[in-house]
Formats: sequence, structure tokens, C-alpha cells
Amino acid sequence: MKKKIAAAVAVVLLLVLLGSSVVVTAENEYTLIRQFGRISKVVDQPGVSLKLPFVQTVDAFPKQTLLYDLVPSEVITRDKKTMITDSYVLWRISEPMKFAQTLNGSVMNAESRINTAVYNALKNAISSMNQDEVITSRDGELSALVMDKIDDNMDQYGIELMLFETKQLDLPDDNKEAVYERMISERDNIAATYTAEGNSEAQVIRNSTDKEVAISISEAKKQAEILVAEGEAEYMRILSEAYDTEEKTEFYSFVRSLDALRVSMTGQEKTVILSSDSPIAKIFEGYDAQ
Repeated sequence: MKKKIAAAVAVVLLLVLLGSSVVVTAENEYTLIRQFGRISKVVDQPGVSLKLPFVQTVDAFPKQTLLYDLVPSEVITRDKKTMITDSYVLWRISEPMKFAQTLNGSVMNAESRINTAVYNALKNAISSMNQDEVITSRDGELSALVMDKIDDNMDQYGIELMLFETKQLDLPDDNKEAVYERMISERDNIAATYTAEGNSEAQVIRNSTDKEVAISISEAKKQAEILVAEGEAEYMRILSEAYDTEEKTEFYSFVRSLDALRVSMTGQEKTVILSSDSPIAKIFEGYDAQ
């Protein structure tokens, strides 16, 4: 019986020793092994490892990307305007050994350092810009400027800041409406300037077009008058060639006289009284004589 009890105790002790010697590291964490308070080893790969039982202790800290939400705070712009910022950062532990040595592997300590570094960078970035510049650059330029000012200050803690974003960038309630009205007025002035410039340019284009049209019409009229003059000259030339003999001239005079007589015979009366010296009467006298 005593042997069985001793064997059972030995097995229990063995299991206890084995349990206190095994270290299981998850995929999303680092395992920190300490010996008498000093860092002995950092396990950064998932799996099972061993430690000295009762001599070494184990702490774990996260391996995945973490989010830190900064407390909303007031900052002053270059033109001495107050703005309220609400932002966050994404960060991760890039060097677990350095993180453990400088921050004792504490996420809370890391967030305290991040809060100080990011707030100072944000304050410096906004203090270098006027209020309207801050508002118009909030979509990307401000974030890039803050990240540039933080630079590699967090490397000394084994921390990598992956992203800074502004959730809200607003004005204090007491001067928000006045600033918005000023910005609307400025935008209206810019719009009015663009409209005036557009109208001026349109007037220049209309004047240029009207001038070109007037020149084209004038040129067309000139060409038309030249063609009419050439046509009349050709008409006179043809007439001159058609009646270049005495017989043709007399025939032409006869036809013209008949046309004149026909035009004069209007109304119901078809009797024409001509004086003896009338050119028409002379034509008929000539034919009577013939």
C-alpha cells in the first residue's frame, strides 16, 4: 500500500512538474519567459516550448494589430483658432524583446507612449496650418503629416504605428457657425469670380465670332456684287453682239416698241392714239411704206 501511495505521489509530482514546464504560445501572441524577474526568452512562433519549473515565469502579450482610440482634445491652429480632434491609431508590436525590455511587455504602458507621441505630432501638425487648411486637408494630407512628424519615435519601444486617422475634426460650438458662414462667403466669392471670368471669356468669344461672321458676310456681298457686275457686263456684251448690224438693231427697236405698246394697252379700250412724231408711229409708218 505504501508503495502504491508513493507511486501515486510521484506521478502527481511528475505531472505538476511537466505542467509547469510546458509553455503554449498561441498564433496571435508573443510569450515572454522571465527568470528571477529578468527576461530570459521571447517566443514569437506559435507552438509548445519548455521552461524551468518554479524558476521561470511566463507572460503573454498580443501579436496582432491593435487599435488605440485617442481621447478627443483641443488643438490650436496657426491662426490661433481652436479645433477639437478625435482620432485613432493602428499599431503593433514589431520587436517583442525591445517591447518587453522598455515597456515591461505592458500594452497599457505602450498606449501611454502612443498617446503622448501622437498628440504631440497632431498638435505640431495643426499648429503649422491655418484653420481652413486643416479643414480642407483632413481627408489625407493631415494624416500623412502627423505620421511624418511621429517618424520612427516609437521604434525605441519596439512598436510600429501603422495608421493614423482622424474620426472627427470639428470646431467648438461657440464659433462653429461663424466659421462656417465665413467659409461659405469665401466660396461664394470664389464662385462669383469664376462666373465673372467665364462671362468675360464668353463675351470675348462672342465678339470674335460676330467679327468673323461680319467679315464673312461682307466678303460674300463683295463677291456677289462682283458676280452681278460681271453678269451685267456679259449681258451687255451678248446684246452688243446680237445687235451689231443695222437690221438687227431695227428689229430690236421694233420688238421693244411692241412691248411698250402692249404694256400701254390696258383696260377695256384697245384703241391707241399716237402722235405723228411717236417712235412707235414711225415704225408702223415704215412698215406701211414697205
